[in-house]
Amino acid sequence: MKNPSYWKDNLKLVGILLSVWFVVSFVCGILLVDLLNHVRVGGFKLGFWFAQQGSIFVFVILVFVYAHLAKKLDRKHGVEEQ
Repeated sequence: MKNPSYWKDNLKLVGILLSVWFVVSFVCGILLVDLLNHVRVGGFKLGFWFAQQGSIFVFVILVFVYAHLAKKLDRKHGVEEQ
């Protein structure tokens, strides 16, 4: 499968999703933890939640988002599996 526009679009999608995960895990979980700790969710500080649980939840959600968007991308470029 040598379709440069497909791979360009796919790498753009992966880059966007990895950027979202980076922001959630590194920026929210490490850099902004003190600021986010002023907010409580379910009795826990929001910064603590992002550091312990949030990045994992967001990663799992992003896997499903990628699967959905990759399927649409495959259809767009005519490379979907039968």
